[in-house]
Amino acid sequence: MGIEGLLFADKRKIDRALNRYLPKGRGLAAAMRYSVFAGGKRLRPILCLATAKLFGRPEKRVMPFACAAELVHTFTLIHDDLPAMDDAGWRRGKPASHKVFGEATAILAGDALCTLAFKLTAGQPAAAALLAGALLAVVEGQAADLRSARKKPTVQGLKNIHQWKTAALLKACVCGSAVICGASGAKVKALAAYAEHLGLAFQVADDILDVTSTRARLGKPVKADAGKGFPRLIGLEKSRRLAEEEKNKAVLALKSFDRKADVLRGIAEFVVIRRA
Repeated sequence: MGIEGLLFADKRKIDRALNRYLPKGRGLAAAMRYSVFAGGKRLRPILCLATAKLFGRPEKRVMPFACAAELVHTFTLIHDDLPAMDDAGWRRGKPASHKVFGEATAILAGDALCTLAFKLTAGQPAAAALLAGALLAVVEGQAADLRSARKKPTVQGLKNIHQWKTAALLKACVCGSAVICGASGAKVKALAAYAEHLGLAFQVADDILDVTSTRARLGKPVKADAGKGFPRLIGLEKSRRLAEEEKNKAVLALKSFDRKADVLRGIAEFVVIRRA
């Protein structure tokens, strides 16, 4: 089975687990479920499962943490889309949460997802601390992103934002899962380096898709970041080279691991060649 087949199989497992953890009903519960099941690649929880495989541990050992990471991610997306933030009307091919349920319910849905996430990690304090640290970084990244709208964008500034908004949560996923699996400090450090480079590769690829893909394929308006993305700052070809360089650095960070890390290596390859 190729990497895309493996990712799809893991996504189905994660969706089943999320369905068990999320409340059912109308109102707030419906709003929570709407955004969680609106689509998405489930990259963050998939990284958790891949890390468990790396250390020869059963997936169920990290599944609550994996789902928690996805709930935190969805929480950030709901809030990022709000009129006071990025003011985005579409997410994953569907109207944003606040367009369907209203701003107040969307805010509460995000709050509830974040709270449920940390409830799921209550028995894993070390991993929960990593997830909390990542969330603080994401918040700071969003603040920096908002400030950047009033400034001339720079390559380093954009890299910093992506390290906070994307790489920090990816790092929490692999490092938190590694801690749950009893990994050594050296192994956790190597995985942190992998995730940092993976996060930047992912976001550069995202910026490339923003200017080369279509709304139908991406499920959201295109050219939304055209004024501040990497293609705008360094050009399309240099952006492609940068994504490839960061992907290669991510793979190199896994050099101390055997073939059990091949799924993580495959994910790095996938994020730069994906079309959506």
